[in-house]
Formats: sequence, C-alpha cells, structure tokens
Amino acid sequence: MTTWLNMSLQDGASPIMEQLIFFHDHTLMIMLMIITTVMYMMTTLLWNKHTSRFMLEGQLIETTWTIAPAIILVFIAMPSLRLLYLMDEIHNPTMTLKAVGHQWYWSYEYSDFTKLEFDSYMIPQEENQMSTFRLLDTDNRIVLPMNSPIRLVVTAADVLHSWTIPSLGVKTDATPGRLNQTSFSINHPGILYGQCSEICGANHSFMPITIESVSANHFINWISSLSE
Repeated sequence: MTTWLNMSLQDGASPIMEQLIFFHDHTLMIMLMIITTVMYMMTTLLWNKHTSRFMLEGQLIETTWTIAPAIILVFIAMPSLRLLYLMDEIHNPTMTLKAVGHQWYWSYEYSDFTKLEFDSYMIPQEENQMSTFRLLDTDNRIVLPMNSPIRLVVTAADVLHSWTIPSLGVKTDATPGRLNQTSFSINHPGILYGQCSEICGANHSFMPITIESVSANHFINWISSLSE
C-alpha cells in the first residue's frame, strides 16, 4: 500500500500494474524532454535578438515541428494500445470471484465453489487493533491464490460503485443490472488494500476492499476449512 508523503505510484502487485508504471515513466520522460526543449528555446529567444530582413519563411522548421510531434505520438500510442489490449484480455482464468456492491459494503461469491459467499464490512474504529489500518481493513478478507489468473465479475445491488485495487491496476465499475468483468494475477503474497472509487452515497468512503494473497496450498486449506 502507499505510505506517508509518497509522491509516486504504489508498487505493482500484478504484471499489468508493473507495465502501467513503466508506461507512466516512459511518457513522463518524453514530456520531460519536450518541456526541456521548449524552455531552452524560450530562454534563447528572450536573451538573444535574431533579426534578418532576408528571412521571409521557414519551411524547414515548419516541416520539423509537424513531423516531430507525429513521431512522438507514435512512441506514446504504441505501448498504450498494447497495454489496453492486455488489460482487456482474459486468459483462461483458474477461478472466478464475483463482487457485489451494496450501500455501503461489499459481498463476495466464489463462483467455482458451492455456497462460498460472505459480506465484507469495514472494521469500526473502536475495534481497530495495532495491526490493522484505519478505514482500510475489513472483517472478512478476500483470500486469493497468487500467480493464478483470476476473473473478477462486478455488479451492484443498489447504486453505482467501483471496485478498485490500485496496486493491481484494477478499477471496474459496479453497475446495477449489469455484469462487468476484468482479470488480474497477483505476483507476490501479502495484503492489498482498495476502496470504492465511485461517489455512491454518504458512507462512500467507508467501504474498503482487502485482499489477502496466499500460496496455492494455503488457499486450498482455507477453502477446505470453510467447507467443513
């Protein structure tokens, strides 16, 4: 999760989020080069006087500042389109998780298992412990296996919600009467936090999302313990 005074993005917990961070840095470097060039030209114009009564037109510079931005846009568009297709693709998921947004909590259903569903509420402040995060921890965490393609199906029971985990690069709107789906894969164990990213009412900021990423063996043992 993010930390105090953190001005950059959260560390990526999925391959897609790592690619998004790389793309952000790639675009930022291009912007930095453009800003540096423009600032240098403006400074040069301010401190120097270039006058010539023979200069009527500048075909070379006009051609240059038309072609150069087109080339720069290609260098931005190609990785962007690649990422869009990767984020939209669902590669043979090993399991499906269904999330239903309510005012103001989330309900989850493991569709591949029989009657495995639960509600996830934010832990009240008076019940917080030293090991929990205020406004971010829930009473029932989502337990998911790492290094496994997971399909997420999102919907809502009342108003618009948005299921968001920043470190996974996942943000899917929960719309009443509609199923939206996305996919992700967690590449390391740990606890991931998120919140509803849609203004869904008075308690909008009090419906957090907590994912516990575990190994496949631990996940199987967790499923078995719930089935008993």
